Formats: sequence, structure tokens, C-alpha cells
Amino acid sequence: MIHLYLGLLLFSFLITSILVVPFINLLYKLKFQRQHQETTDFQNKRTTIFDKFHNQKKGTPVGGGLLVIISVCILFLILFPILKFSRIFISSNYDIIHELFILFFTFISFGLLGLYDDIYKFFGFKKTRFFGLKMIHKLILQIILSLIISLMIYFQLKTDFIYLPFLGAIKLGIFFIPISTIIITGFANFFNITDGLDGLSCGLLMIALFAFWILASTSLDTVISSFLALWIGALIAFLYFNVYPARIWLGDVGSLSFGATFAVIALLLGKIVPLIIVGSPFIIEGLSSAIQLLSKKYFKRKVFPAAPIHLTLQHLGWEEPKIVMRAWLAGIILAIFGLWLGIN
Repeated sequence: MIHLYLGLLLFSFLITSILVVPFINLLYKLKFQRQHQETTDFQNKRTTIFDKFHNQKKGTPVGGGLLVIISVCILFLILFPILKFSRIFISSNYDIIHELFILFFTFISFGLLGLYDDIYKFFGFKKTRFFGLKMIHKLILQIILSLIISLMIYFQLKTDFIYLPFLGAIKLGIFFIPISTIIITGFANFFNITDGLDGLSCGLLMIALFAFWILASTSLDTVISSFLALWIGALIAFLYFNVYPARIWLGDVGSLSFGATFAVIALLLGKIVPLIIVGSPFIIEGLSSAIQLLSKKYFKRKVFPAAPIHLTLQHLGWEEPKIVMRAWLAGIILAIFGLWLGIN
């Protein structure tokens, strides 16, 4: 099966590579580009530091995550039925239809939420009072989506356990639902916060997905393995244009979708501990931002010069490519460690 997965990855890379330049040109025509970040009294210091290092990126097209989502969905829709009719052995730990629905519901629904937020921000619908720019409204929608996904995993797939290294499966019962809801919502936001430097979030995700690709293969789950193969291939093609200096960014359409889907894959595989280890760069970025936010709100003081943590490193004089490359190296070591724990 490894030949099949590698072929899917290469094919996805080829197709996405062909589409990405026309897609970038389309984003320019639609004026779907990063604007100058407006300041508020509460965010003034963070925004000042952000614009100090990133103001030159104004005009960079945003929304590359949409291309990856569309590419993966269409390629999977075309290629997976071909695999089944070719009498290639398809194995899964769950009912295939339900597993596919949960996987793509997460991938697409969080993408649509992010797309709405991107459209709201970049086209400035100032008179709109729906769930656009306000953090609390976006968080509520994320929790609702995460809860729906958790309920489907629990009731449709009959999953209520996680694997702990060296201990085996631990049943959580009904508590699986709130725990998985928190995990999905958390990683959607953690990834979104990490997506602040050219190539940072996508490079770390590519490394993390390779680790979970191996875990999915050892679990003999053809559905997740095939999905990951297509996702990684499309992500590599996108990353070529996302590394410093980036010609295109993910946008919320990609960051919310990718973070949530990454968490759901770990839940479907029962690999929560590897998720925490492999995904710790995203967790650190998210927690640094949350700590800063809470400290400023309740104690009127900052813990870090800037948040998330990659802005602090820039503030300390680290160049953007150095931060990203060293984060990737840390991600590789963490991925190996997570694999070691996950395979045990």
C-alpha cells in the first residue's frame, strides 16, 4: 500500500502545483489580499510590533487554504472510488461512510467558517452584525462545530477511548465528548495563531502530518492514510509559495480547517498523546497568546513583549527565516518523539 499512498501524494502535489499560480492571480484580481492591520486600544502594542516586522507584507494574497481544501476534496472524490473499484484492499477501523463524512465535514465546515471570517475582514462589511470579527462569536461557532463532530465520533463510530503509551486503551465514556470538543476547538485556534510567519504553520503541519501518516499506516486505516497522502501533497505545493518571502498565505479558511482536521485525525486514530507531543509547537503558540490576553485583561500587564511567541522572538532580534527553520527542526524532533510514543 505504501506505493499507492506515495502515488497519491505525488499526484496531489502535481495537480496543486499546476493550479496554485493561476489561483494566486485570481486572488489578486479579487483583491483578496492582506490589508493594513487596524489597531484598537486593547491591541495597540501587539499590533505595533506586528506591523513593525510585517507591514511590508501588505497586499500579499490570502486564502491559499481554499485551494488546498478544494484540491484535496476533488482528488479524493475522484480517486478513492477508483481504488475501491480496482479491488485494492480498503481497510478502516470504522464504518467507511461515517468516517469519511466526519473527516470531510470537519475539513469543509471549519474552512467555510474561516472563509466567512476572511471575507468579512478583507472586504470590511462594517454594517454587518453577524459572526464576523468578534472573537466570542467565532469561538461559539467553533465550539458548536466541534461538538457536532464529537457527537458523531461518539455515537456513529462508537469511539470513547484514547490510547496511552505503554498502558493501552483508556475508555472515557461520555466524557469523550467534552474532551474531544475542547481538543478540536483548541487546535483550530492554536493553528490559526501559529499562522503568522511565512512558512511557519504549514511547515510544522507538513512535518506533523507525515508523523500521523505513519501512525495511520500502522493502524491499517486506508481512508485516513489516503486522505493524508492527498493533503500532504497539496500542502507541499502550497508551501513552495508560502515560504519566505511568501507569495500567498493560508488565511483563516485554511488555518481553522487544518487545525481542526489535524485534531480529528488524531481522535479517530486514538492518538491523543502523540497529538499533544507532535502538535506542541501549535499549543505553545496558542497558550502564549492566551496568557498574554488574560494577563492584559485582568492584570493590566504583559507577560511577553509580544504574543504569540514568534513575535517575541522577532522583537528580540531573530530574523523571520531563522525562527521558522528552527521551529521546523523542533517539529521534526517532536514528530519523531510522538511517533515513538504512538507506535508503542
